[in-house]
This record gives sequence, structure tokens and C-alpha cells, in this order.
Amino acid sequence: ILSLISRNILDGEADSSHLVFAQAYNFDFVTQSQHIFHMIDSLLAELGEAKKISIPGESDRFDGRTDNHYHVICNKCGCVTDLELPMEQVKEVNHLADDHYTGEILSHETIFYGLCPDCSKEKNTN
Repeated sequence: ILSLISRNILDGEADSSHLVFAQAYNFDFVTQSQHIFHMIDSLLAELGEAKKISIPGESDRFDGRTDNHYHVICNKCGCVTDLELPMEQVKEVNHLADDHYTGEILSHETIFYGLCPDCSKEKNTN
């Protein structure tokens, strides 16, 4: 199971640990086991091997891609995908916020919501 979690995270998949567990055993997860896998995911994030994605109202997701980047969450199927934006523009957002804040802005996190390509295609064909 640990190799499945590691493979999922290192491949850049942003799945919750309980989904990986259910995938590995092909049945619904048990609360105790879900907690263990969440702890493993959190440890990998603390070690810098994964990035924790906190989604309001949902389980945390973990991404093997640890550089600064944005995510889009599909409103229909719930998948989380990377959004590629020019880093110079991302840095400019930090500078703009820093100019309008009396403290010091070090970074920011933004999540976009919309439809993934599959759900968008499905919507347009109906």
C-alpha cells in the first residue's frame, strides 16, 4: 500500500489517501486505516516529498509536484488538476499583495474551480 501511495504522489496525482486505500483493496475504506494513510501523506508533505492541498469541505489531497503552482478543481467530478501559469505573473501577484499589506507577504495559494476537460466536453455534447 505504501508503494501505491508513493507512486500516486510521485506521479503528481492529487488523490486523497482513502481513495488510494480503496483502490488497493477494492473495497470501502475503514476509518482507522484512512487515518493511518492520512498520517503517511501528511508526513510526506512535512518532508517536502508531497504538497498538501486543502480543499474547503473535503479531505485534503496530496500532490507529488512540490513547486509553486495552481490547481483547478472540477465542480462536477471533483478531480484536481494542475494549472500552468507563467511564474513571473505569479511572483507579480505576491509583489502586488506585499505593496498593499503592512506585514510581509511570503507566498499565496489560490484554487480555481470549473469543469475539467472531460466534464466540459460532456457538457458541450449534451
